[in-house]
Amino acid sequence: MIIKKIKILTCFLIIFILLSNYSFAYANKPEPPLNRVLFIFDASQSMLGRWQSGRKIDIAKNLLSKMVDSLKNIDNLEVALRVYGHKSPFPPKDCEDSYLEVNFLKSDIAADLIKKKLSVIKSRGTTPIARSLEEGAKDFPSSSSRNIIILITDGIEECGMDPCLISKSLQNKGIILKPFVIGVGLDKSYQKSFDCIGKFFDATNESEFSDILNIVISHVIDNTTVQINLLDQQNNPTETNINVTLYDEFTGLPKYNYIHTLDNYGYPDTLAIDPILTYKVVAHTLPPVSIKNVSINPGRHNIIPLKTPQGKLEINIKSQNKYQYIIRKSDIDSILHVQELNRIDSYLVGKYDIEVLTLPRLKYTVEIKEKHLLPILIPTPGLANIILPSKGFGGIYTTESNKLEQIYHFIGKKKEHRISLLPGKYILVFRSLSARSSLYTKQKYFSISSDKSKLIKF
Repeated sequence: MIIKKIKILTCFLIIFILLSNYSFAYANKPEPPLNRVLFIFDASQSMLGRWQSGRKIDIAKNLLSKMVDSLKNIDNLEVALRVYGHKSPFPPKDCEDSYLEVNFLKSDIAADLIKKKLSVIKSRGTTPIARSLEEGAKDFPSSSSRNIIILITDGIEECGMDPCLISKSLQNKGIILKPFVIGVGLDKSYQKSFDCIGKFFDATNESEFSDILNIVISHVIDNTTVQINLLDQQNNPTETNINVTLYDEFTGLPKYNYIHTLDNYGYPDTLAIDPILTYKVVAHTLPPVSIKNVSINPGRHNIIPLKTPQGKLEINIKSQNKYQYIIRKSDIDSILHVQELNRIDSYLVGKYDIEVLTLPRLKYTVEIKEKHLLPILIPTPGLANIILPSKGFGGIYTTESNKLEQIYHFIGKKKEHRISLLPGKYILVFRSLSARSSLYTKQKYFSISSDKSKLIKF
């Protein structure tokens, strides 16, 4: 009887632990981002032109009104409206004619206000696209959100500014995501003018315009996931525990950085991802493997394959060694000589590439001149004392030029690491050995000074 009670209690305990773990994972699941969509609407004089069943301005108003109606009651969505070319008649040219007509509000409230405002807007003026983008960026509240601009226009910039330059600057600063540009009955020769602003869609008729609006909105509100398959030589997704970075192809900045994980069934885990961007995907193997110009299908599960077959190498040394540096003749990949620090060796005159085996490695290109001693002073390293919360996977990366370069790799064997590093800034990326989701990836920035010891712990 006692044994039976113990078995029952054991079962309840197991269930309790499983439910607790589930609750913990759910509680720590990131909240979905707040989406803010700013419609920039062209009400310049050219929108009075005929198009399909009527005037461009009337068709665009009608379809946009239907679109904002469909956005009602969508969670985590705020919408606003900016209009240009509707206040001042042309001529003369008024390049300040761009106004926020409906501020950001929840989609159900904003929809009615936008429809009401559209109903009274008249086409009158010029086309200040660049200024509208610049001012539109200021329309977004300062709180964290996905800031998206949807520009609806039938013409190109008429005020001498550069909308491409403005768009690129705003994206590089992280103020807005890549804008969407919808051309309404646009002259074909104008298309190249918009490709540099954002993702361009050419609506040649009313039906296409409606379809394009739906496509664009799907990029904003639909749940989109990605699975990165790290393939072995047999093209099976068995490789894992590798740091993977997804860069914004446009800005070159890292957008997602995580440690690849296989679940308990051996399947790569799934990440929620922004479908608006085009990505460069880098697996930080040795050497790194990458794929460029990866487009994401919104509202779907996307699979990205990378060939990353790996083997293992072990190098043993029984004595304490000083740093060494590798000498290569410039433009020749083969190693010429391995030289120790604080030693003078002679070389033929000419140019050489030097690689010092510090962490991170230092690289120089030098010129050896006859009867001349070339001195090079190597920075003194500091000591990083790293204490991880548990055994796990990850590594240490340099952060220069917005590129992540792995210089040290955690292989899940120990929690404490003592590493000599050159002075500079670094990022530590870590995921516990027991964690079965990339959501548990942690990051920590730290810096190292010469001849200084630093304690780094989560």
